[in-house]
Amino acid sequence: MTTDESEGYIEKYDDMFTEAIRLKSFQKWPFGDDAKCSAAKMAEAGFFHCPNETELDSVQCYVCFKELDGWDASDEPWAEHLSHSKICVFAKIGKPQKDLTAKEVFRIEMERKVNKNKRITAQLLYDFRKMSEEAEDFFVEMMEKTESERKKK
Repeated sequence: MTTDESEGYIEKYDDMFTEAIRLKSFQKWPFGDDAKCSAAKMAEAGFFHCPNETELDSVQCYVCFKELDGWDASDEPWAEHLSHSKICVFAKIGKPQKDLTAKEVFRIEMERKVNKNKRITAQLLYDFRKMSEEAEDFFVEMMEKTESERKKK
């Protein structure tokens, strides 16, 4: 993923702030309303649906960015969220959005922004390392080519 792609990728989390918007992402969710992991309960627990070619039940938290898949109808979203992401402030608070205090909303948003910045920084660092390796390979190749041409003379 390039930096430009990662910026667009990260921005989708900003769009998932409300439970109602997260719920809309579950249009092709493989479980019905009677499942413990229904679309409504998943959105309530902070997840949005982000299926891919191999995992049709892949979800991600809009706060901690933890991705989970392999859901069973009997899985409880809040419990699964906390068990796989013990650092997620949203999962720790464990309340539906409608029950959050203003202080909790600000705390969650602050933590989300910290996580977002960590993710962006990690992507930029990855991109920088990759470009550095490519530049090093290029210079080594040029030095070898120059040395080879020098020996021919």
